[in-house]
Amino acid sequence: MNKITDIQAIAFDLDGTLVDSLPGLSLAIQRMLTDLSLPTVSAEQVKNWIGNGVDIMIKRTFNCVGAPDSLFEQAKLLFNRHYDQVINDGTKVFPNVISTLEILKKNNYPMALVTNKPAQFLPALLKELKLDSYFSLILGGGDVVKLKPHPTPLYQVMATFGLYHDQLLFIGDSKNDISAAKNAQCLTVGLTYGYNYGESIATSEPDYIFDHFEQILTLLPCPKAEPKK
Repeated sequence: MNKITDIQAIAFDLDGTLVDSLPGLSLAIQRMLTDLSLPTVSAEQVKNWIGNGVDIMIKRTFNCVGAPDSLFEQAKLLFNRHYDQVINDGTKVFPNVISTLEILKKNNYPMALVTNKPAQFLPALLKELKLDSYFSLILGGGDVVKLKPHPTPLYQVMATFGLYHDQLLFIGDSKNDISAAKNAQCLTVGLTYGYNYGESIATSEPDYIFDHFEQILTLLPCPKAEPKK
């Protein structure tokens, strides 16, 4: 595979790309529903609702269980409380993520994190997962006026790093990620192991598709190291 020599920085999605957050998200949703005396849902159902931020995930849950909209604000407060309690134990870094980020860091690629997860959860979570040292820019829900699939977060990355659109590579697992990058005219990598609402990432037509995170190194000139197995 030919190397992409014009890329000057890399931006990443979080849930389903760098970390498996399903256990914590599903547990918080289930506890929220219990508190509201509503029917529960399975982790597999929650998996298909991840990607557009907490508000949309709760609304999708409400649609599934037939909950009235009048309970939404209470539900959001309950979810945030429960998720804050389980987020560390319920979120795990995917294989080879840290070793690959370390290689990119050693090769002086500026890196950004662009996620729809509420920004309030990010500092403690990234520190707990030992991911906090890799990103010079972190954008979560509430940090930008529009969430993915809108290109605004990626415009902010390009402005912060002083890049043209063809100098930024965006890596994600869902159609929201690919659409945001395409709307910003950035190159895209779609990862097959994420959530993406139960759909194949191939349907979003990213520029590159990989089954394993460390395969992104095949695109970039990274002479200083090879990823650990």
